[in-house]
Amino acid sequence: MSPQQPVDGRDSVLTLRGISKTFGAVAALTDIDLDVAAGQVVAVVGDNGAGKSTLVKILSGVHPPDSGTITFGSRVVHIPTPAAAHHLGIATVFQDLALCENLNVVENLFLGQELRPLRLNTVAMETRSWDLLRQLSAKIPTVRVPVASLSGGQRQTVAIARSLLGDPKIIILDEPTAALGVAQTAEVLNLVERLRENGLGVIMVSHNMADVKAVADTVVVLRLGRNNGVFDVRDVSSEDIVAAITGASDNVVTQRAARRAVPGDATVEEGPRQ
Repeated sequence: MSPQQPVDGRDSVLTLRGISKTFGAVAALTDIDLDVAAGQVVAVVGDNGAGKSTLVKILSGVHPPDSGTITFGSRVVHIPTPAAAHHLGIATVFQDLALCENLNVVENLFLGQELRPLRLNTVAMETRSWDLLRQLSAKIPTVRVPVASLSGGQRQTVAIARSLLGDPKIIILDEPTAALGVAQTAEVLNLVERLRENGLGVIMVSHNMADVKAVADTVVVLRLGRNNGVFDVRDVSSEDIVAAITGASDNVVTQRAARRAVPGDATVEEGPRQ
């Protein structure tokens, strides 16, 4: 199999072939393949323990793979450290966001990357902050408020904007809508669409099938550390994805969906207790 595969008629920016990772006797990942093209949102889904977090950490430079190849652009690369991933053009926004709540938006965006030829260039940093937020059509009224005063969706916006500082080609979002309300979730999904419109490849790890169906182009299912299906979102139902995640085509979710689809179905799952 060629390391560079077309994805929906586009060449892959990031290609994984045969990626495996073990921790002692535990095989976290086995022969994982993944393709991400520019302007494409790839959702990675799976049950707890499926290997999603390990895959994210390999791509972000936290763990090296035991075997397999990672191709970025047209060359095989190694990602030994998070700094190497950042330099390569892979940015990761982890679920905890890693924001300092006592600092304002500008200070969080440039934390550790301050513009200071001689002293802090606050004007240039604020200008750049607004540029990044405008790319995302962000709904943040001012960049001088502490992050502690922002909503969950706005905090996710700041974290994503910070990841854009290095002009990455691939952005990994780890559970971006976890613990968010309906309005904040919609705000974050709008951000994901902005990233796609800006030509970035997006890997979105998520448990929420509604979010996956709303913004993803392709769904990659992991099960017990292995690939268990790659689906075009336009051609797959949520029940099919759940079946791939659980490894069963006849499960509680699909049974319930089938019953609700048939009017007047009076199937009883369990009789009344005596």
